[in-house]
Amino acid sequence: MVVLKSNLELPLFIFVVIVTTGIVSSSSSLSGLSSSGCAFHRRYGSSVTPTLNSHLAACNRRFWISDDMFWKDGNPFRIIGGDVHYFRILPQYWRDRLLRAKALGLNTIQTYVPWNLHEPEPKRWVFEGIADIESYLKLAQELGFLVMLRPGPYICAEWDFGGFPAWLLAIEPPLKLRSSDKTFLAYVQRWWDVLFPKIAPLLYENGGPIIMVQIENEFGSYGYDKKYLHYLVALARKYLGNQTILYTTDGGSRDTLDNGTIPEKGVFSAVDFSTGENPWPIFQLQKEYNAPGKSPPLSAEFYTGWLTHWGEKIAETDANYTAAALEKILSRNGSVVLYMAHGGTNFGFYSGANTGQNESDYKADLTSYDYDAPIKESGDVQCCVIAAIRRVIQKYSGVVLPRAPPDNKKLGYGLVDLHKIASFNEVLNDIYDSTMVVKSEHPMTMETVGQMFGFMLYASKLPPRKRSSILKILKVHDRAQVFVSCGLDKAGGHPIYIGVIERWSNRELLIPKISCSSNSSLLILVENLGRVNYGQYISDKKGILSNVFIDGTALHGWQMFPIPLDRFSNFTTLNPIKQVSDLMTENISTGPGIYEGHVTINSAKQIKDTFISFRGWNKGIAFVNDFNIGRFWPSLGPQCTLYVPAPLLREGENIVVILELHAPNPDFTINLVKKPDFTCGTKSRRNDNY
Repeated sequence: MVVLKSNLELPLFIFVVIVTTGIVSSSSSLSGLSSSGCAFHRRYGSSVTPTLNSHLAACNRRFWISDDMFWKDGNPFRIIGGDVHYFRILPQYWRDRLLRAKALGLNTIQTYVPWNLHEPEPKRWVFEGIADIESYLKLAQELGFLVMLRPGPYICAEWDFGGFPAWLLAIEPPLKLRSSDKTFLAYVQRWWDVLFPKIAPLLYENGGPIIMVQIENEFGSYGYDKKYLHYLVALARKYLGNQTILYTTDGGSRDTLDNGTIPEKGVFSAVDFSTGENPWPIFQLQKEYNAPGKSPPLSAEFYTGWLTHWGEKIAETDANYTAAALEKILSRNGSVVLYMAHGGTNFGFYSGANTGQNESDYKADLTSYDYDAPIKESGDVQCCVIAAIRRVIQKYSGVVLPRAPPDNKKLGYGLVDLHKIASFNEVLNDIYDSTMVVKSEHPMTMETVGQMFGFMLYASKLPPRKRSSILKILKVHDRAQVFVSCGLDKAGGHPIYIGVIERWSNRELLIPKISCSSNSSLLILVENLGRVNYGQYISDKKGILSNVFIDGTALHGWQMFPIPLDRFSNFTTLNPIKQVSDLMTENISTGPGIYEGHVTINSAKQIKDTFISFRGWNKGIAFVNDFNIGRFWPSLGPQCTLYVPAPLLREGENIVVILELHAPNPDFTINLVKKPDFTCGTKSRRNDNY
């Protein structure tokens, strides 16, 4: 018998009667149970009826903050998490890497969501393959993880343009990024209008793994536009409701917390700081930016290692030093997220860049994002770093950690012979036949022309000259190889290599006079090395951004040839007799060429992870079975090898295609080896002619 004590109980009583008498199908009516139904459940308990209780089980799921602690389903909870980014791992290896994170002792996975991966072109949405974020989050839950989601819209992450789509840079008038600029916010809303409906069903209170969602990323280090942050909070609440914890992450200083936190909107303020700093004064400062009782100490980015740029020594950290810093947090019941737990790889053209005091002080990131993390780029865990961190987590987590999986087997397939399938001249001929040429009086940026990544060729006629000339480009992003040729057609002959102008050196070049039946032409192949992902120079357009001067006079009448990103992996093999002739007559140190090699794997059992060593090569990009595995630059270093995950390989013939921008290995070989190598680089970064 049900005794009604107030009118508030009547709707619940009627609802119970309907369900238990079978008038309404439970599968149709209860599957969409609203949060108000969960509120009734929390108020009146779980003993209403067994049938109703089974459908309201999700209502017992709740994650919140009180008494300066995290609470999960009524119990205190300590976050011991780590960043593992789905977009830096092949989907076939998501489970493998997450199992290793489980063995490390993590209970929470944190990941960014890169906007540019999911909307590479306006309104073209991609959520398949490596971009299948929903499958990744569901897998994380299946393996017992909670999730802290970082959807930006700006993410930094040493990722091209901080996760923003490059096409935003082509919009006129220019957008004011990371601000309350109404046009910029309209694009953000369009993006989140697509993303958040996919995310909302995976919130913790809805039965999913997501316990917290970050607003922007370290905004306090960039600006002070609270209107922008408030807009993001309102938009997130529209889709995520009021129960999910929204949070910010900012450096542990008063100025960054002043600029980046939003406590007035009920947004939890987390901090990050350098590994080795005393965390507890920073956590005490953190309390000032949260409501009373709402400030559990959380280091949302505990740095297990650091990033590396081309031309630098590989970043390395001491395992015991890192473990001791971690223990300072965990020993006093602090929460922590390891950045990174597993770094992964910047496949394709997605690696970002940083700047120093000005935008010319440009430093591009490596293809590898190993980060010296406890779980290595290839997934290896049998190292001292993971052992030291695991030991500390085991001590303070209070649970028995699972055994770490053995390292995945690697196979060194050995030397692979490559043959040249196209010279730079033949690539030019193919480009000249295309309909994609853009003409303009002045050089145009890559983004304006629609070439978001990779390379673009700029061409203009040189004025009649009786002597050598001085070439000056005031602003090139990021690296230009300069050639002179007779004409802009197939009859122009082999282009003559002049030299390189780089963003960080911006030197002048001497252009020799060449004998041509008509005017000679200037050809400039510009490479985008990755957009700046952090700081005031993130609006990092690519290509030639200024006039080009010959002896102080600006050149006009430019043709721009976007080079399709699949140009090198799908290039048609040419006549082999002509290839041999090219190798004998062309100076191989003066221009780009495309090379192809074949790796035969006799059985499925022999398909293992491997690394391609590019020792002896100079600079370029590489494809394995049409997949862009990234940039190589062993002449500058430190990265000598590119990681090739086993899922990219297949039984039988495997095809490696390389665009070498300068001179190939004289032996025309690459070496597939078992271990990564970060010991390359003999040239000074600032005096590099290649």
